[in-house]
Amino acid sequence: MSDSISNKLPVNPNDASTNANKTSDRVISDDATTDKKATNDNADKLNHEAATEASPHPNQAVSERQVIAPLRPDVPATDISLINDSSRAKKSSKTKPASPSFFMMRGYQILLVLSLIAAFALAMVYQTLFGRIEQPQKMVTIEHGQTYYGLLPQWQKQIPLFSSSIAKLYIKSQVDAPLHAGTYQLPENPSLTDALSILQQGAKVAMVKVQIIEGKRASDLYQTLRETPGIKLEVLGKSGAEADNQAIANALGIAAELPANVKDSTDAIVNHNLEGWFTPDTYYYGEGTTDKKILLDLYQKQKQALDKAWASRDSNVPYQTPYEALVMASIIEKETSVPEERPLVAAVFANRMKKGMRLQTDPTIIYGMGSRYDGNIRRSDINEVTSYNTYQINGLPPTPIALPSAASIEATLHPAASDALYFVATGNGGHKFTNSLADHNQAVQEYLKVRRQKQAAEQP
Repeated sequence: MSDSISNKLPVNPNDASTNANKTSDRVISDDATTDKKATNDNADKLNHEAATEASPHPNQAVSERQVIAPLRPDVPATDISLINDSSRAKKSSKTKPASPSFFMMRGYQILLVLSLIAAFALAMVYQTLFGRIEQPQKMVTIEHGQTYYGLLPQWQKQIPLFSSSIAKLYIKSQVDAPLHAGTYQLPENPSLTDALSILQQGAKVAMVKVQIIEGKRASDLYQTLRETPGIKLEVLGKSGAEADNQAIANALGIAAELPANVKDSTDAIVNHNLEGWFTPDTYYYGEGTTDKKILLDLYQKQKQALDKAWASRDSNVPYQTPYEALVMASIIEKETSVPEERPLVAAVFANRMKKGMRLQTDPTIIYGMGSRYDGNIRRSDINEVTSYNTYQINGLPPTPIALPSAASIEATLHPAASDALYFVATGNGGHKFTNSLADHNQAVQEYLKVRRQKQAAEQP
């Protein structure tokens, strides 16, 4: 039947071409549709697998790289990481501050360094001028020729960040008065400016010199004060010193420092004797200074030296009180003028006391004789029993026999490590120390030989 209809229709040559084209277009269209459908099916399958791999568990978070399957088959899948990366880039570009320039950073660093340097310099200035050294209120004696610069090491040793250059610049620019010789009282824990302020006052007053040599007696000090022009007498008066011992002790208010056996003694030399309590040295005081102030200053200085040495004394010294140490220091002061020998002399006397031996020291005979001493010690003097003669009494005399130096006090409480029990002069300066009486007697004979030789050489 189809054949018959075909035979009956007219044939147009163009129709064949048209039909062929239509047939071809239908085939291509069908193929394209088939291919597109296959592509979409594959995309759905891939998206499903990707979603399954990205979220294997319902509660697991979705990765940023997760691909979202399209809702429509003809829309390609979208990668959300591209959206997130783009958003973060925009947000970061908005919030990130601009980096400071190299020169600005370097400027901040330089400013910081300069600030630290300035703070350090200010700290040095403050410490130099206002830093305080640790010391009690004390008397300071300035000798002729000393300068303000000579005071700086004391502060430099104790004060951190102290600068001698800054101190010298301050003195040069701010201190007009020259440093005058004198004795000045510095306050407790003074700063450099405190000390300079006090020392400058010396230019406003005339100074008087008071010199007491080590080993001299308190009576020598009293006489010096009486005879020095410019010293105002309140305590000493113009009479002899020995008769006024109690009055002097009471006037100075230091009688309580004396042991009971000294205050209650019936011996005129012993009773209220202040021997040993004044530091020998050279002092300068302003005109019009009273003898009371000078004596109290010297007493305070001696007491400080004694207390300091006693606090650090060797554990094996045989002295029970600081006063006993002061008595022994006065004996050492009289026995030797050689500084290096003081600890050895101290060791001899300490050893003898520990063994119960008498001290047998000549200066104690002389002190007990008082005004009767004429420069010679006779056998009768050695045999005489007095309060001070250590050839006749056991232990220490009741009071010191001289004004000891701080060095003798130190030696008393820190004697040398020696077993020596004797010493005698060599005749050429110094002493010979021995451990036995036989060796001592031999040393005595050697001394006498040297003495005879010198006497022979002096004869015309």
